[in-house]
Amino acid sequence: MVCQAYYIVWREIMNKQKFHNVMKWIIFVIYMCLLIYVVFFAESMGRTSQTRHIYNLEPFKEIKRFWKYILDNDSLGRIARLNIIGNVVAFIPFGIFLPVLSHRRIKLIATTLYSFSLSLAIELTQLITMVGSCDVDDLILNCLGGLTGYIIYAVWYKIIRRED
Repeated sequence: MVCQAYYIVWREIMNKQKFHNVMKWIIFVIYMCLLIYVVFFAESMGRTSQTRHIYNLEPFKEIKRFWKYILDNDSLGRIARLNIIGNVVAFIPFGIFLPVLSHRRIKLIATTLYSFSLSLAIELTQLITMVGSCDVDDLILNCLGGLTGYIIYAVWYKIIRRED
C-alpha cells in the first residue's frame, strides 16, 4: 500500500516535470521563430533585399556612431536604440534558455560561445542573402545579450535555491 502511494506521487512528479520540460522547449522554439522573423523578414526593421552586400568589419564603429544619438527623441534616436539595445535584448532569452534547457550543464563561457555562434550564423546569412547588414558590432552586442541572459539566470537560480 505504501509502495503504491509512493509510485503515484512519483508518477505525478514525473508528469509535471515532463510537462514543464515540454513547455520550456515550446517557448524556446517560439522565441527562435520570432528571432528569425525579426532578423530576416520584418520589413519594419529594414529587412528587405538589398542590391549589394552591406557589411561592417570594424569593431565598435556602428556602436560609436549610434551611441551619440541614443537619447535623441527623433527617428535617428529610435534607430540607435533599436540597434544597440535591440541587439542586446534579442539575445537575453537565448542566454537564459541555454542553461535552463540543459539543466544547468551549459555554463557562462559556453553560453557566450553559443551566442557568438548563433549570431555569426545570422550575420553570415544576412551577408549571403543580402537581407539586413552583416555587422561585427551585432556580434558583440548579441554576445553581450547572451551573457546578460546567463547572468540573469544565475542570479535567479541562486535566489530560488536560497528559498528552498
